[in-house]
Amino acid sequence: MLLIARRELGAYVCLPMGYVIVALVLFVDGLLFNAYALGGEAKLSTEVLQLFFAFASFMTMVSGVLLAMRLVAEEHQLGTLTLLLTAPVRDGEIVMGKFLSALVFFKIMTLLSLYLPLLVFVNGKVALGHIVGGYLGLLLLGSLSISIGLFASALARSQIVAAVTGGALLTACYLLYLGAGLVEPPLRELLAYLSPQRHLQWQTGLITSRDVFYYLSASGLFLVLTTHVLQARRWR
Repeated sequence: MLLIARRELGAYVCLPMGYVIVALVLFVDGLLFNAYALGGEAKLSTEVLQLFFAFASFMTMVSGVLLAMRLVAEEHQLGTLTLLLTAPVRDGEIVMGKFLSALVFFKIMTLLSLYLPLLVFVNGKVALGHIVGGYLGLLLLGSLSISIGLFASALARSQIVAAVTGGALLTACYLLYLGAGLVEPPLRELLAYLSPQRHLQWQTGLITSRDVFYYLSASGLFLVLTTHVLQARRWR
């Protein structure tokens, strides 16, 4: 598992795609932060920070899917998937190795944006707990996005299809929150709970064990589903 994670992490570092995604995320986060969080009418420092984490959440989901789209689909395109599946390594270890590589790269990329919320200290004052809670939330949301993207990558035969499928799945998960308003309890509460939209309190610096459990269990579910997809491909 660790060998697979190291190989995939090396690919992110060596290939231009990894740098393009990092540059795109930092550019958009910085642009939105200056245009909407710092710009316009005067705001409280906590409001500026909350807006930053809202913008960063969107780019987190986009980058999570983009980082994961190549993990299995590229093996299929290059014709190396059969070789990987016949190697003396379990399907779960393949999935975890690829997931960990994307998650480590995502963490490094996310921490590079730390200077943006720290700029708030120049003219304002915010609690460090708000920043810590917000970044922990970004990492949890990134974990979920990567696991969904990895599942889509296992289903698809090309990286483009994997990216589109991953984005569609993530959007569908978000739309569950809107769908919850159209049904009666207890289905309403269930659909709302299944949507990431229900678990964004960390944007205000508040992170609960319930939200942490949601992100970890949802990420684990998609990793298990990815493992089953690879097992199906092995015996096809």
